[in-house]
Order: sequence, then C-alpha cells, then structure tokens
Amino acid sequence: QEKLMESGGGSVQAGASLRLSCAVSVGTIDDYIVGWFRQAPGKEREFVATISSGGGGTDFTSSVKGRFFISRDNAKKMVYLRMTSLKPEDTAVYYCAAGRVWAQRWKVEDYELWGQGTQVTVPS
Repeated sequence: QEKLMESGGGSVQAGASLRLSCAVSVGTIDDYIVGWFRQAPGKEREFVATISSGGGGTDFTSSVKGRFFISRDNAKKMVYLRMTSLKPEDTAVYYCAAGRVWAQRWKVEDYELWGQGTQVTVPS
C-alpha cells in the first residue's frame, strides 16, 4: 500500500529549529516529486517546499526561503524538511505529499499521495 508518514513535529520556542521527516512508501520513489504543505487553523492548505525526483531541484514559498531546507534520500525513501529560525506564523499542521508534475509543484491538487500530518507549534 502506498502511503506517506510524517514525523518530527512538536512545540518549540521562536527562533528554534525542527526537522520533519517523511517516510515515502511507494514502489519507485524516483518517480515522484515530494512536497511539504501546511495548514493553519481556519486557513487553506498552502505550499511550503518541494524537491524534484532526483533531488537536484528545490522550491520554497517566499516566507520560508533561507529558513527552511528540503532534502531527500531515495535509498532510504525519506524526505526531510529542516526548519530554522521558526516563527509563530509557522504554526500549522505540516503534510508531506507525493506528485509527478514538477511544473505544477505548488498546487495542492496535483499531489497524489498525502500523509496524515504532523503538528508544529511555535508559541508567540
């Protein structure tokens, strides 16, 4: 069964760091780009970061550029989101998702597989 599972969330002070992990259980991980999205209470799910199937390409939403970093280890079928200098506005449930179309990498609807999410809280 193909599935994704996030881990590593928690509650941290502003300015701290966290690393989220996504275990990608699919037949061939090389076929997929993997993205991170987040959803805060009362808001729509939004794109955070994504990485190409081979790991050579990355993209980030402007609010996290220079603070968040994405990487993947295809041999271990893992994707990571390292978050630094966390802010209260980063508080959300974070989801990883797998898709196939790099040109649509910002779009929620173009990702096929989703994890259940992990909560990240940065109190103000």
